[in-house]
Amino acid sequence: MIKKALLLLTLIISVAGISQNRMTPELLWKLKRVGNIQVSPDGEQVLFSLKTYDLNKNGGSSDLYVVPAAGGTPKQITNRPGSEFDAQWRPDGQKIAFLATPEEGSETSIFEINPDGSDLARISYGAGQINGFKYFPDGKKIVFIKDVKLNKVKSQEIVSDLPQSNARVIDDLMYRHWGSWDDGHRSHIFFAVIQDGKMQGTGIDIMKGENYDAPLKPFGGMEQITVSPDGNSIVYACKKMEGLNYAISTNSDLYVYNVLLGNTNNMTKKYTGYDLDPSYSADGKKIAWLSMEQDGFESDKNDIMVHDYETQLTTNLTQAFDLTVSGFVWDDTGEKIYFKSVKEATYQLFEYDLKKKAVRQITEGMHNYTSIAFAGDQLIGGKQSMNHPTDIYAVNIKKGTETQLTDVNKEIYDDLEIGKIEKRWVATTDGKKELVWVIFPPNFDKDKKYPALLYCQGGPQSAVSQFFSYRWNFQLMAANDYIIIAPNRRGLPGFGQKWNDAISGDWGGQPIDDYISAVDELKKEPYIDQNNIGAVGASYGGYSVYYLAGMHENRFKTFISHCGLYNLESWYGTTEELFFANKDIGGPYFNQMVPPSYAKYSPHKLAKNWNTSMLIFHGEQDFRVPLNQGMEAFQTLQIKGIDSRMILFPDENHWILSPQNGVFWHREFYGWLDKHLK
Repeated sequence: MIKKALLLLTLIISVAGISQNRMTPELLWKLKRVGNIQVSPDGEQVLFSLKTYDLNKNGGSSDLYVVPAAGGTPKQITNRPGSEFDAQWRPDGQKIAFLATPEEGSETSIFEINPDGSDLARISYGAGQINGFKYFPDGKKIVFIKDVKLNKVKSQEIVSDLPQSNARVIDDLMYRHWGSWDDGHRSHIFFAVIQDGKMQGTGIDIMKGENYDAPLKPFGGMEQITVSPDGNSIVYACKKMEGLNYAISTNSDLYVYNVLLGNTNNMTKKYTGYDLDPSYSADGKKIAWLSMEQDGFESDKNDIMVHDYETQLTTNLTQAFDLTVSGFVWDDTGEKIYFKSVKEATYQLFEYDLKKKAVRQITEGMHNYTSIAFAGDQLIGGKQSMNHPTDIYAVNIKKGTETQLTDVNKEIYDDLEIGKIEKRWVATTDGKKELVWVIFPPNFDKDKKYPALLYCQGGPQSAVSQFFSYRWNFQLMAANDYIIIAPNRRGLPGFGQKWNDAISGDWGGQPIDDYISAVDELKKEPYIDQNNIGAVGASYGGYSVYYLAGMHENRFKTFISHCGLYNLESWYGTTEELFFANKDIGGPYFNQMVPPSYAKYSPHKLAKNWNTSMLIFHGEQDFRVPLNQGMEAFQTLQIKGIDSRMILFPDENHWILSPQNGVFWHREFYGWLDKHLK
């Protein structure tokens, strides 16, 4: 009996040790998140934010830190209630500014603080809710964004005698966008003078009366606005369209506002795709920006354009570079530009030499660089991988060597068991090769059999790179003893533009064949239980799950779809950014010439073949892939008598953003998989 008791105690301790040393949903939300990395004007210090979440409070807050660019111990400089965000160095390097609320429920204002955390002072009063800002280069003015009310969209705003009426009055498209309804406000750009340590007045609206948003919603920030070194020009990105025209076009332009004269000119009128993220060289002689060629194609190749004010020539620097650019920064001389790009499912740092007209890759390795900043002979950036969230690294420009500056989750990772990742090249049905990541459980035993998950990527043009996700977390999947198969199927960047473009008009064709090729190749491995394989994914990945459910020929034992597209006709009629549907599906289903995608590639056309269990997640505030898509799929499953569950999140949109909803999502996710695959 004593031996049995000791054996049982040993087993309990062993199991407890495994659970404590492996990733869990709760532990995932305990990880600190590095953000907003900013280098001081002298290149010697790095400012960053650190966000932590509290599951009990169902929210998070961020504080600011400074670390030497040469390496050293990070110093916390704020510890206020609430969060500090949008932090940046004042041009003279003597102060750090950030946005925060003076007290709970008040409007967001601008504060300044010394780099050592002393002498906190509020510098904006009465300007309204400020959503982002930048200093003019001389530090004497500030440019900022805030919402202005331009349109009446509610019935109680239109008529005075029905104060409790809450109807929405809609006359055009774009009445909702991603996860929010149009409330009649538009984001506008303002500037104001700073005098005696205070911002003067409420600011001058450089877009007064214009019914447009700058930056572009919902994801644009202050990277879309810049000020010339002489302070005479504000350059900003804007898509000056409304309603239907806005819904079908990606043609944003860069506008130059003359601070002295008060007039505005379009500097990219001849360019028809996205033009974003303007940035002047230090001497003001050149301006660079990111540009896409095609109107209506949000995943077109991003190139770096440079306009030289002396020669009046505009040059596409990366035209011959067959990869897309995701961010860039000038050096101090204006002779080199450093940028990020995805290459073979990893985000690396590159250099473009304007004199040599040549690209040089600086970094290599199994990682993603998430940001880039210039600091003399170094680049400073956030770096992450599937195994590890973002930390800050310094990269020697000449050698490509890396120095880690932060290790914010060391305490957790010191005790965490991590599964290995392998990079495979798998033959496709059309004679090409696709890169497939294979993620293994911690303490992987090649003599055991493991259930496997096919991960289907969304986007659809988003790389399955070395990203660290707080929902689709591969280490969490691996910690639950699943092997993950994550293919870079057709339609993903990092393998040349032809590979990226191949998915448009072919959603259910070669990309789906690429998924099947990856699964069929990997299930040959003796350690994969080919009788217990599931397929999971969100957005286009959720579409892929629905599509596979109708043609998988018993390869999969269960499916999980999050915000997936089920019926392409009803989706076209309810989504908002129609340029995406027009490009990738081919246009409306009610055209005289109906695009073949509706008949060939809509998952609901294959629902007659559905016979496999499925879990569906959907956010009720998702306007990109509206709720009806999940409801239609679930109703099909129920009518057919297939084991199924649908989980709806009333307050979430295309993503699950609140901590407690995130943990519940994970519990349901793994509960479903364990039920059907173990």
